[in-house]
Amino acid sequence: MLCEGGFVERSENLLAFGLPGRGKTHLVCAIGHELVERGYRVLFTPTYRLVQLLLVAKRELTLPQKLRELDRCDLVILDDIGYVQQNREEMEVLFTFLAERYERRSVAITSNLVFSEWDRIFKDPMTTAAAIDRLVHHATILELTGKSYRSEAALHRSAPAKAPREEEA
Repeated sequence: MLCEGGFVERSENLLAFGLPGRGKTHLVCAIGHELVERGYRVLFTPTYRLVQLLLVAKRELTLPQKLRELDRCDLVILDDIGYVQQNREEMEVLFTFLAERYERRSVAITSNLVFSEWDRIFKDPMTTAAAIDRLVHHATILELTGKSYRSEAALHRSAPAKAPREEEA
């Protein structure tokens, strides 16, 4: 039961995969919210925002302090890691963050990219393999399938209203 926080106590990760609109973000937010209710410190952030924060800290020579600050969070939720198409410096700070948390603190990640496509994120095959290896070593991996709830909602909104039949009028 992810909402109980056992995976956080064990410094394990949560990885949620699926195509857009399958509910990955909604699911990890719900888990994060429940963990906050149970007293855990949880940070939710889009991956690009964390990367930018870490880049600024690196340029200001405060990266170790920023990593220690993030270490106060029991769980960091990185949303949409697949949308980050990073240059080398961005990839390095993201990898550093993940490596620093390995076996010490939990990370939850949502992605629309399967692992075989993560070279688009980390660029370098060795770094990609090392990042994946650390993340999956102690992880619960969820694959969300089915139809896009956004597409389904749009179909329902755009469907013409049925005219009442004579006997209903």
